[in-house]
Amino acid sequence: MLIRLAGGRVIDPVQGLDAVGDIYVRDGRIVAAPEPGEAVDETHDCRSRIVMAGAIDVHSHIAGGNVTLARLLLPELHVNEAPSPDGMPFAHARWSSWEIGRLYAEMGFTTVIEPALAPTHALQTHLELADLPVIDKGALTVVGNDDLLLKLLRERESRDAVRDAVAHALAASRGLGLKVINAGGAPAFKSNLRSFSFDDEVPHYGLTSRRIVTGLLDAAAEIGVPHPLHVHCNNLGVPGATETVRATMAGAEGRPIHLAHIQFYAYEEDPAGLFRSGAEAVAAALAAHPNVSVDVGQVMFGPTVTISLDIMKQYSGHAHASPKKWALVDGDAEGGGIVPIDYRAKSWVNQLQWAIGLELFLLSPDPWRCLMTTDHPNGGPFTSYPEILHLLMDRGERARWIARMPEEAKRRCGLAALEREYTLDEVAIMTRAAPARLLGLADRGHLKPGAVADIAVYDDLADRAAMFRAARLVLKDGRVAVRDGRCTGWIFGRTHTLKPGYDAAMTREVETYLTDRYGVGAKAFAVPDDAFGERHVFKVEPCSH
Repeated sequence: MLIRLAGGRVIDPVQGLDAVGDIYVRDGRIVAAPEPGEAVDETHDCRSRIVMAGAIDVHSHIAGGNVTLARLLLPELHVNEAPSPDGMPFAHARWSSWEIGRLYAEMGFTTVIEPALAPTHALQTHLELADLPVIDKGALTVVGNDDLLLKLLRERESRDAVRDAVAHALAASRGLGLKVINAGGAPAFKSNLRSFSFDDEVPHYGLTSRRIVTGLLDAAAEIGVPHPLHVHCNNLGVPGATETVRATMAGAEGRPIHLAHIQFYAYEEDPAGLFRSGAEAVAAALAAHPNVSVDVGQVMFGPTVTISLDIMKQYSGHAHASPKKWALVDGDAEGGGIVPIDYRAKSWVNQLQWAIGLELFLLSPDPWRCLMTTDHPNGGPFTSYPEILHLLMDRGERARWIARMPEEAKRRCGLAALEREYTLDEVAIMTRAAPARLLGLADRGHLKPGAVADIAVYDDLADRAAMFRAARLVLKDGRVAVRDGRCTGWIFGRTHTLKPGYDAAMTREVETYLTDRYGVGAKAFAVPDDAFGERHVFKVEPCSH
């Protein structure tokens, strides 16, 4: 079947393209043009509209045990009194897996990455990802706080042994990349430490966070993981955390590294011990380290819930829970915590967090290395992306929001002085081309012939929030998934994974370790194909070597 998207303004920074033209799709892939004599089966009029590749979110908590626990802890955020759209299961549930897929697709997103795949809970996470309709998925395997790896590092086992342990965890959990969360922080918490910095040592292991991150950077490079090591740094939310960011960037020593939700670290400390914007310092550090990419973790106003495997941070934050209920799980490796929060527009602290995120976007030296996230749901829901894009693209809209800021927040940041406005090309880089490149997904994020036909078409509106909130048309694998801002039915994408090799001796070592520690072997933590039935498809992506 040949589909033609006719006469739209095509924005594709990978090709350097910003021009009116046609896009052709055959059998789920973009093609250059029809074959001689080939008839077009279906045409969509895209005149006066914007055509982009489907958007990609590199960091959104959409599946797994902590997401489920948040639903149980906070039914008030997850119960919908109004019936859901026709054909939607769980008619009175908000933020179900089905609704997450629908909401993403209706904004033009076609690939979303879950950033916290705990190996011991991998099957549950993948089963939840399988329930997300329309979009493609992937997940980042969390390593760096587990006893097996820390023992290997403590005992100075060979780099090959560390590499094989990491590769085994990645393959067994069917992850697309590697994530480390407050490296060493979880075992330090178990030893009653309540703060932990980049060069602090984990009791009983004698390892610093720097040493753990360095070992993982080596392992990721030797395995050939396309996505840079995805790092949730130490000292999240702490005044003075800009120093942690600079130390982590420098500690990578030129190797590719991705720092997550960087807004929560762009806090400098004033003489009174309170925080002020550190966005300029973080942006300068990013400019000085071209090997580093970041996502922002923009804060938006309203009630939400923080979900994190950083148990040390979640424990320290539980006193500020709003409403006053929370849950912590002190698990074997990561643990985790659920702490609700209400980002209030009347709070100068929350307003400053909001401003710092926008400063980071506007001061970023390179849209290829600074990606849009809210760290959903931690900074706010992903459904606030259209408002964020409007704020970035329209300084008049930004000024209206700034005018409502408390004076205390205004004087602690420099947002009001920033006049930059993002272009559609920069938006396409930040939300399409750059995430695809960073994830190693070469078949998406652009509209070149051969690319998967994940395409979003928008009305070209001055109100960019309205424009990006409801795509006029979305093709997923060449099939119409959204029309006039509404899903047309329930199709399903794939889950992207890696399948690295490792020495067979590591399989035996892991089996022995798990049996001794849990009383069950590796099979209890496996992610078998037959758990998903016929509907779900895993797609193995190549490692870089």
